Amino acid sequence: MTSDSTHRLLLLRHAKAEHPEGLPDHQRPLSLVGRKQSGQVGAQLAEAGLVPDLVLCSTSLRTRQTWELVRGTLGADPALELRDEVYDAGVSTLLDVLRGVADDVATVLVVGHEPTMSRAAAALAGPDSDVAALSRVQVGVPTASWSVLGFTGPWSGLGPAGATLERLGLPG
Repeated sequence: MTSDSTHRLLLLRHAKAEHPEGLPDHQRPLSLVGRKQSGQVGAQLAEAGLVPDLVLCSTSLRTRQTWELVRGTLGADPALELRDEVYDAGVSTLLDVLRGVADDVATVLVVGHEPTMSRAAAALAGPDSDVAALSRVQVGVPTASWSVLGFTGPWSGLGPAGATLERLGLPG
């Protein structure tokens, strides 16, 4: 794959999590609904042919659990990087992480948190983006939703309005 190749970025908000009293945010587990959502997302991604080569996952428990359950129904086992900076990343930090991806990686899945997943999708969406998907990400996305963005060029060149928001997937 050359730096002029088309790359695909999948931004997945973690599935529905519990809110146990006294438990630190980083350690919140998925709820039963979240477990079901995660399996649905994996099946949806597989059906759409959106299988990542690399997964960049927040280190929080709920994102790690989301990924493990997505992986179980995705039918693939891509490279996984648990990244502390994805846990509390803003859009600029997330872009810095993505710009460090090797150009031979065609598809990256980020498993992260709101509001960064929707804000990143909105920031990256260029003029040819799907209008309905863009309208939704501009106001935030529900748990277990995923955005698909495509762009041509190197990962290091990824920037604002530099991709096409192709679709927004919802669980269920």
